[in-house]
Formats: sequence, structure tokens, C-alpha cells
Amino acid sequence: MNDLITGAIAMASLVIALFFLRFWRSTRDRLFLWFALSFGIEGVHRVVTALTFDEHEDSPWHYLIRAAAYGLIIWAILEKNLPARRGKRGGAG
Repeated sequence: MNDLITGAIAMASLVIALFFLRFWRSTRDRLFLWFALSFGIEGVHRVVTALTFDEHEDSPWHYLIRAAAYGLIIWAILEKNLPARRGKRGGAG
């Protein structure tokens, strides 16, 4: 039963990643690219975990991979909301 749920989460994560990739292709907004990468990492991690028959998910590697995926989401949100520093120079314009 655990493998079934892990497979469903992996499938959902990879489908969500494909949706975000499609949105990125149409808008070229990097927020969608970072989200797609994050969900792709999460989906691949779930597939690898299910296929290796790893009963113990308390390894630091599991937490580091998930932290990297969630860190990408945080980075995407921060990058979208922080003011851009493009071409701002001191001086009269």
C-alpha cells in the first residue's frame, strides 16, 4: 500500500512539473521553470525511493533532496517578488 501511495505522489509530481513546463514555454516566466524543476526533483526522488526498496527514509540524503526542492520554490517566489536591479544606476535619468 505504501508503494501505491508513493507511486501516486510521484505521478502527480511529474504531471505538475509538465504543466509548469508548459506554462513556462508559453510565458517564459522563470517562476514556472523553477516550480517545474522543483516538482520534477520531487517526482524523481519518489520514483527512485520506491524502486530501491528503501524502507528507511530518515537518511539525511532524503531530507537534503526535499530541502533542495522546497528551496527552489522559495527561491522562485523570492525572485518573483523582489525588486529587479536591472540597469538602475545613480544619476539623473
